[in-house]
Amino acid sequence: MRSKQSGFTLVEIAIVLVIIGLLLGGVLKGQELINSAKVKNMINDFRTVSSLVYSYQDRFKAFPGDQTQAQLDSAFGAGAATECTTTAGLCAKGNARLDGDWNSTTLAVATALTHETFVFWQHVRLANLATGATNTADANYAPKNADGGALGVESGLDSAGVAAPWISGMRGSFYVCSQGILGRYVRQIDTTMDDGNTAGGNVRAVQMSATRGSSGGEATSAINEGQQYVVCAAF
Repeated sequence: MRSKQSGFTLVEIAIVLVIIGLLLGGVLKGQELINSAKVKNMINDFRTVSSLVYSYQDRFKAFPGDQTQAQLDSAFGAGAATECTTTAGLCAKGNARLDGDWNSTTLAVATALTHETFVFWQHVRLANLATGATNTADANYAPKNADGGALGVESGLDSAGVAAPWISGMRGSFYVCSQGILGRYVRQIDTTMDDGNTAGGNVRAVQMSATRGSSGGEATSAINEGQQYVVCAAF
């Protein structure tokens, strides 16, 4: 006696395939929304930091980080703010520049020295232009982008105080840089903010391993979606 075998009908298989397709579409759409949100967040970082510079300058007639201790005490109260304390080339107060490396941290050169780019964050926060820790020793003092990479600003001076933008060939009063940005976001950031050319214009990208002034930018065609980059925007 033959046993009757049961199986899925074509209609049932089609329904299952439709459901799988909808689930995959939902996952992909969700990932697209997450990526889009990250790109918008990172673009907002660049624009927000530039606004901090202009707003602070408008209120105090100086760049944050570029004031003397006396000026800081007058603005925020005695001892509330820290002035930059390092060599003249990286702490020339009152020169309308943000001296130091964009990703500068407290230096250990004989004594605890700080670049203008480091105390920048304390000053804009004390001025209530930005939120965050004002204690420079706080573990969360340095700002981060949406992927946890360093975010900073500088006027383009190397460690010797010589004018040399972190990405060679860029022109601007100051530069906002953000690192650890995946290639899949780099192209979108450049296209939205500039000309889509990651090796030219006002927004450029270099590999994380690049050193100051070693590159004018990574060619758009060479950007690897899964690789991390440093992106800088000139203002």
